[in-house]
Amino acid sequence: MEKELAVLIAKLQGIAQTGKTYAKDPYDLERYDELKQITGQLAKLLYPTIPDDRLTVYLSADDGYATPKVDIRAVIFDQQDRLLLVQEKSDARWALPGGWADIGYSPMEIAEKETFEEAGIQVTGDRLIAVRDKAKRDYPPALIYTYKLFISCLFVEGELTSGLETSDVRFFSRADVQKLALSEERNTYADIEMLFEDHFSPHKERINCD
Repeated sequence: MEKELAVLIAKLQGIAQTGKTYAKDPYDLERYDELKQITGQLAKLLYPTIPDDRLTVYLSADDGYATPKVDIRAVIFDQQDRLLLVQEKSDARWALPGGWADIGYSPMEIAEKETFEEAGIQVTGDRLIAVRDKAKRDYPPALIYTYKLFISCLFVEGELTSGLETSDVRFFSRADVQKLALSEERNTYADIEMLFEDHFSPHKERINCD
C-alpha cells in the first residue's frame, strides 16, 4: 500500500510541476500551487519523519538537485527489416515513437504505450538496446539534460494509424531513412544507423528494463 501511495503522490507532484511550467492563467497557477501544497501534506502524512528541507526539494525539483529527464524511444522492425518511424505534427519531421518517461510506468511500458498512441499498433517491450547521454552525443543543443533509452519492441497486433501528435506513420528501409528529414532532437541519423546495426547483429545482448 505504501508503495502505491508513494507513486500516486509522485504523480500529483508531476502534475503540479508541469502545470506551473506551462500554465499562463493566474487562476490556473494558483490551483497548481495549491495542488503542490496538498501533495506536500500527503507526503508528510505518508513519511512523517521526512525533513522539511528535503520535502521542499522534492516539491520544487528545479530549485533543488537537478537530475536528467528520461526520453524513451521504441524500436520496431517489420519482417522486411524496415524500421517504424512516425511523422511529428510539431515539426513535420520523422522520429521513433516515444516521449518523456511517465511516473508509474517502466521504460518498456512507456515504449509500448507511446507506440500505441503514436502509431496505432500494440507491441511488447523486448530488450534495452542502448542508453545515451544526449549532451555527450551529436544532438541539437537543449536546456533539458536528458538520457535517451532505445528499447526494442516486438509487434503484437493492430494496423498503422497516426495519433494526436503524429500525422503519418510508416516503415522505412535503411536507405530510405537517409532521405528523410529526421527530428534530430528525438533521434539522429547516427542513432538510426546504430539501431540497424543492432538489428542485423547475430549477437544481441538481452538487457531487461521492465
